[in-house]
Amino acid sequence: MRIIVQKFGGTSVASPNVRNLVVNKIVQAREQGYTPVVVVSAMGRKGEPYATDTLIDLARSGYRGIAARELDQIMYCGEIISAVVMTSVLQAADLDAIMLTGGQAGITTDANFTNGRILKVDSSRILTLLKMGKVPVVCGFQGITADGEFTTLGRGGSDTTAAALGAALNAEMVEIYTDVDGIMTADPRIVTNARILDIVSYNEVSQLAHQGAKVIHPRAVEIAMQKSIPLVVKSTFSDAPGTLITNITKEGPEVNVVSDRLATGVTFLPKIAQLKVTLDPATSHTESYKIFKTMADNGISVDLINVHPGQVMFTVHEDVAEKALANLGKQGYQAAVLYDCAKVSVVGGGIHEVPGVMATFIEALSLYDIPILQTVDSHTSISVLVKKDDVEMAVKALHEKFGLAD
Repeated sequence: MRIIVQKFGGTSVASPNVRNLVVNKIVQAREQGYTPVVVVSAMGRKGEPYATDTLIDLARSGYRGIAARELDQIMYCGEIISAVVMTSVLQAADLDAIMLTGGQAGITTDANFTNGRILKVDSSRILTLLKMGKVPVVCGFQGITADGEFTTLGRGGSDTTAAALGAALNAEMVEIYTDVDGIMTADPRIVTNARILDIVSYNEVSQLAHQGAKVIHPRAVEIAMQKSIPLVVKSTFSDAPGTLITNITKEGPEVNVVSDRLATGVTFLPKIAQLKVTLDPATSHTESYKIFKTMADNGISVDLINVHPGQVMFTVHEDVAEKALANLGKQGYQAAVLYDCAKVSVVGGGIHEVPGVMATFIEALSLYDIPILQTVDSHTSISVLVKKDDVEMAVKALHEKFGLAD
C-alpha cells in the first residue's frame, strides 16, 4: 500500500468550488496508485464564520482571560466542521470517506492546552480503514490526552498532524496544499521577483519557518525529517509541482542535497522589542545568567542574545515586553526597551564557513543606509534586528545582493 498524506489548509476548504478542487487532488492521487489520508484545517480565515480565529474571538467575547482548556474545546470545533463538510463532499463524489477527529485518528498529546505536543500516534485504526478502501478525513490541529482531554497543537498545527501521521504510517510522501505554488525566496508582497524554490533541504526550510516564513510549520518539518519522509508544498489552485522538501535529490535516493547556492531565502519576523540591561562590568557574567533565568521562570522566550561587559541585550515579542520589563525591575535590574523592531534573516545551507558572507550581508543594508541594531548568525542563517520601517527595504536589498531572483 503506497500511502500518501494530503493536508489541505483553510483556504483550500473554504468554499464549494475550492472543495471540488480538493476532490480532484485526492482522485488524482488514487489514480496514480496512492492510498490517500486527508488532513484538513478549519475553513477560511479570521472573520469567516468557522475559522479558528473567529471561534477564539467568540469564546473571548465573554471573558478575555478564558482558561486554555476551555479555549481548546471551541478551537476543536473548527476542524470538526471542516472535516465533516469535506467528508460529505467526497461521499457525494462516490469516495468512501470517513471523518476522524485527531483523537480518533490515534494522536495522543500532553496536557499543554492550546499548544500540545504529540506523544505518540497509534496508526492502527487508520490502517484498518485504508485496507477497507476508505478515505480517512482527519481533523488537523487536534489531539487528545491519555485521560481524554481535547487538546490543540498550536497555530499551524494541521501541518504537524499531517507530518505525524505520515511518519506513523510510513507514508511515501506528505503533500501540504495551500494557496501558493510553493515556498518562495521571499515574501512576494515585498519582493516582486521572488521565485519558487524547486527543492530545499529539511534544515533550510525549518530555518525559514522559524525565522518567519509561514508556508509550513517548523515542527512538521522536524517530524518528517526524523523518518526522511518527503514533503511537498503546493497549491490547491494549480497543477504547479510545488517545492520538494527532502534530504535527497530528484535523481536518486542515496545522494544528499548538494547546492552551490549560497542562500535559499530571505524572511522576517515582525513585532520584536529589544531590551538592554545595564550591569556592573565586574558582575555582568554572573548577572547575565540571573537575567535569562528570570525570563525562563516567567515563560518569556528570548532571541538575539548578546552579552557584553556591562550590558546584556536580547529580544522578545512585543506582546511580552512589558512583562519582561516588570520582572527585570522586580529583580533590581535597570532595563531599556526599544519597540517597533523586526528580525530579518538570510537562510541557506551554503552560508556555513563561507568567507565574506557577513560582509555581503552588511554591505547590502549599508547601501540603503539601514541601521543594524543587533546581529546573530548560525550554521544556516544570518539575522539582524532593524527598525520596522526598514524591513521591506532590507528584505529587497538582501534578496538582490544574494542573487535569489536569478
